[in-house]
Amino acid sequence: MRRESLDFLRRLLDMPSPSGHETAGQRIWLEEVSRSATSTWNDAYGNCFARLECGREDVPTVAICGHADEIGLMVNNIDDKGFIYCRQIGGIDAGSIVGKRIHFVSSVEGVDEPVVGVIGATAIHLQDRARDAKVRKLHELFIDIGCKSKEEASARLNIGDPGVFAEGSMLLGDDMILARGLDNRIGTWAAAEAIRLLADDREKLHCNVVAVSTVQEEVGLHGAAMIADGLKPDVALVTDVGHATDTPGIDRNRHGDFKMSGGPKIAVGGPAQPIVVAKLLAAAAAEEIIIQRSATPGRSGTDTDAIFLRNGGIPCGLVSLPIRYMHTTVELGSLKDLDAIARIFARFCRDLQTGESFIPTIS
Repeated sequence: MRRESLDFLRRLLDMPSPSGHETAGQRIWLEEVSRSATSTWNDAYGNCFARLECGREDVPTVAICGHADEIGLMVNNIDDKGFIYCRQIGGIDAGSIVGKRIHFVSSVEGVDEPVVGVIGATAIHLQDRARDAKVRKLHELFIDIGCKSKEEASARLNIGDPGVFAEGSMLLGDDMILARGLDNRIGTWAAAEAIRLLADDREKLHCNVVAVSTVQEEVGLHGAAMIADGLKPDVALVTDVGHATDTPGIDRNRHGDFKMSGGPKIAVGGPAQPIVVAKLLAAAAAEEIIIQRSATPGRSGTDTDAIFLRNGGIPCGLVSLPIRYMHTTVELGSLKDLDAIARIFARFCRDLQTGESFIPTIS
């Protein structure tokens, strides 16, 4: 991966962007993608778009989509001693976050810096073995922001203020990237990178391409539903993360055999429209990219599920980055696999020809 693209990826990863509060990360994305696009815009809820016009009339629109949001916490109650209790934003394993640091974005007037807290971890010397051995539920966990009273804490945080885990991105060796938010800043990166790869040759394209960075995927695929109805693309190519199953203790007969750094995962079945899938496979072959096929008989658990049902059925393809430790603060993935996704999407768009149809002949 080229240095400038990696720097952009890490800026995205390190910017807090919990569902419903994606603006700061979306601003970084729009600033970068505007260098390649012919136009950019956003909608009322913060979904962001970057269009690359080919200059031809009556050509299809290809949307390349990733979601901008990440999991996090939201202030739900402040007790009399100043401890914070939260609701989850997206899917969080409460047992894995004890002792983690949280950065809250405060809406209290005059509080401009992140409010740092730690999820209380009772010292092992003080634990009641009979009571503390069980895994506590999220509403039982408290966050300490260093305050002694409700009044003091309320001067720093409001109910509804969002927070994300404090860990930043880092590289492990030359190819592996570790971050709390690979899910799914890698998707918005891939959309922006595909636009960059296509920009110099846009007049040779036989389609218009729109990179899309959606919001609120982790809480119900909401942004994807909005952009599908608003943009009405002829084809949608979606990127998200998928499970790598090459770590100990995972049943590959149940979850599939997927290796990190073994190539992108291409969904087959269900919401993945067969003609789109065939063209994605052809694009990967043309770029000499090894892929991993992912059996997807029903829901994919991604924005694809919201998009393909709109506008009478939008043909979709899903290409995922295999990662380890999804929905933790140590998500781990391959830069080579990620770069390959952007190349597949760019080749897919380059290879489209005038008059191609994504409606199969059934007769």
